Amino acid sequence: MGAMADPSLLHVSTERLDPEDALAFVADPAAGGTCLFLGTVRDHSDDGGVTALTYEAWEELAERRLAEIAGEMLERWPVRKVALLHRTGDLAVGEISVVVACSAPHRADAFEACRHGIERLKEDAPIWKKEALVSGESHWVAGS
Repeated sequence: MGAMADPSLLHVSTERLDPEDALAFVADPAAGGTCLFLGTVRDHSDDGGVTALTYEAWEELAERRLAEIAGEMLERWPVRKVALLHRTGDLAVGEISVVVACSAPHRADAFEACRHGIERLKEDAPIWKKEALVSGESHWVAGS
């Protein structure tokens, strides 16, 4: 395995997320396994029916945290490439809010690293979610 260009694609943006961009980025001839996780806006929560979500982020710090998480993934597993993407702004039910993708020589490593990526992103990135409910109320959701 020779040296490669930057092995991580990271961004927080209001732009629509396309999973194909992440898959194309993590594609690598040395990888036998690629894992892709998509987080989407669902139509319900513990508080009732959901009509939309609004995400806000401290973008500069969020991208630094994503870089740290990608570094962890690359260090702990023999991951070839990582993509961590999060959308901000107003999202409708069914839209993609987060993409985590990685490639590795073997599927187990790809699965484990991808799971680590989304769990750490949810724990540590300064990205906040506000739910708009069917009732007309809206509220910020902590720790999701």
